Amino acid sequence: MPFAIIPFLLLIIPVLEIAVFILVGNLIGLWPTLALVVLTAIVGSFLLKRQGLGTLRRIQAETNAGRVPARELVDGVMIMAAGILLLTPGLVTDTIGFLLFVPGIRSSIRSFISKRVVVMAQGGGTTGFGRGGGGQEWPRRRAPDVVDLSGDDYHRRPDPGSPWR
Repeated sequence: MPFAIIPFLLLIIPVLEIAVFILVGNLIGLWPTLALVVLTAIVGSFLLKRQGLGTLRRIQAETNAGRVPARELVDGVMIMAAGILLLTPGLVTDTIGFLLFVPGIRSSIRSFISKRVVVMAQGGGTTGFGRGGGGQEWPRRRAPDVVDLSGDDYHRRPDPGSPWR
């Protein structure tokens, strides 16, 4: 998404929320509309906890199996976005948030994104997070090149050829 669309969204979403509040308020009344907003925040926090913990368990299982938990991480980001949208007062953001809690919709979004994003794994390999839920092996790590110096081995001397003083 181009960054130029963000100011547009910051303007259009509150205007849209106000219009929906007015329409729903006229349809069902003020207090039921306010109760609906509070209820969606409560249900959203419950769903966030439940699906978020389930996703965290799947991430740990994939990591323990030595695979990249790419699919689970993308699901976790979408679940977190859904929770933020549900905790934001508004009926439009609540609708989008509830839709992000549906696994089928998350899968569709994930496949849409995976066709446009390539993730480079350490070591030069690629991984697509939309294919089959992770499953890629972690790249083998080499032992880091470490040089352990004592205070006597390291001396700081000014370099006369350096432009920095």
